[in-house]
Amino acid sequence: MIKIILILALGLYVHAASIMLPENFQADFIQKITNPKKKVINYRGKVHFSNKKLLKWEYIEPTKKEVCTNGSELTVVDHDLEQVSNYRVHQGFDFTKIVKRAKVYKKNIFTAKYENINYTIQVDAKQRVQSIAYFDELDNKVQIVFKKVKYGKGNLSKKNITCKVPKDYDIIRG
Repeated sequence: MIKIILILALGLYVHAASIMLPENFQADFIQKITNPKKKVINYRGKVHFSNKKLLKWEYIEPTKKEVCTNGSELTVVDHDLEQVSNYRVHQGFDFTKIVKRAKVYKKNIFTAKYENINYTIQVDAKQRVQSIAYFDELDNKVQIVFKKVKYGKGNLSKKNITCKVPKDYDIIRG
């Protein structure tokens, strides 16, 4: 999960390999993670990207969680556990390089290899990202499908891109 967040957070305004990436992006998402033993976990929520680095994932099911990053720090607000975790992003993911390495596999499917991980990126007829799939470092298959995609110009409001941190939650620094 963290890896895909960093992928999308660090370079969203790029035009390369015919993949159109906007200044801002909002969508519903479905994230499916399948472990090597074929156990599946499905997540649903909303995602917001802005200003090339700002990213917010709002997980709605099966757990309520918010994940926000500015490219150098990551905040995870777990509403079920009533805790907030803050992390420094030491070795960020460079989505620009992934997109630059993307090669057309089929009409609307691109593949890219970056840091020994193979990514499959599917786009719609307008060359907008529809889904991203890869195997993470634990050999889990990760697939994220975007629905109700809205591409835009300019920055999203801070209200849409900032995690809401309740004062009474426990704070963990990573």
